[in-house]
Amino acid sequence: MTASTIDNRDELIAYLQAAMALEHATIPPYLTAYYSIKSTTNSDAAHIIRVVAVEEMLHLTLVANVLNAVGGQPDLTRPGFVPSYPAYLPDGEDDFTVDLRPLSPEAVETFCLIERPRRAPDSDRLLALPDSGGPQLVSSPTAEKMRFYSIGEFYAEIIEGLEKVAAAEPGKLFCGDPARQVSSEYFYSGGGDVIVVTDLDSACRALNFIADQGEGLDTGIHDTAGELAHYYRFRQLQLGRYYEVGDKPDAPSGAPLSVDWDEVFPVKVSARLGDYPQGSELAAAAQEFNAEYGGFLALLTQAFNGRPELLAEAVRAMFRLRDGFNRLICNPLPGSGGRHAGPTFEIPAVTP
Repeated sequence: MTASTIDNRDELIAYLQAAMALEHATIPPYLTAYYSIKSTTNSDAAHIIRVVAVEEMLHLTLVANVLNAVGGQPDLTRPGFVPSYPAYLPDGEDDFTVDLRPLSPEAVETFCLIERPRRAPDSDRLLALPDSGGPQLVSSPTAEKMRFYSIGEFYAEIIEGLEKVAAAEPGKLFCGDPARQVSSEYFYSGGGDVIVVTDLDSACRALNFIADQGEGLDTGIHDTAGELAHYYRFRQLQLGRYYEVGDKPDAPSGAPLSVDWDEVFPVKVSARLGDYPQGSELAAAAQEFNAEYGGFLALLTQAFNGRPELLAEAVRAMFRLRDGFNRLICNPLPGSGGRHAGPTFEIPAVTP
């Protein structure tokens, strides 16, 4: 196994900044699929996607707590934080891209790839990154042209780096302002509690929780709290049945689950502002949505920088974006062959 490439606080902070971008990069695709579902249909699929989206907010909060604890500063408004879709994930996985898609078998397959629990096939955490010319965000912040096979491997690297840097700087690494920590007083997701990070143990627990809840990397189908890991939540949509405790990974034995792929608005995949007729109501709606989403990211940035009471409002704001989604998703996009409009997530510069 490749030894951690994280040797100091600055490199650790670079990884944690990438982890925040990684956790956020999944939210626009999940929300796009969620809001593409027609009203009163596909309740099972809608519930699964909504739960995962809220838990990604929990993951984002946990990473922010670790970053603040080691003296970093979360900033969700910095240029490049929001990817240009389609995009590779910020941990460097290069065998798939993430698109903004309506709910579909292709979207669910991508969600399973995002949350995949597998370790790298050759046992090395870091793998060579081919020069694909694709829309790569970041890979390893410390090892040029190297990437991670999965989100679980990415977090394993950060945890090992935390341990290394903490050992090299005994008593010095966790120097952040405790007032910047978000506690369960300010955020409740139903899928786990916020962990206040004050030392190495709490930092490792927070990061291990993210990997376990997302991919089930070491814990199997259910995470350490007994909740179904994200990967297996999405597998239910592919396999058409809910998991029960004790089930094998590819053999859920619970109640049937059905998805009507036709009861979904046919949103144009990864639409861009340039796809909208200049001066049209749809173009104005897309720009307004992007501004609102930028405001949501600014609100999160404030919450993670000393105003944790704003986090609950930010979660509510995420779902108040519904009206903006509907103004786009419910309407055909001219010249797109019958496809509908959708948010582009091209976020204008904002001030947190």
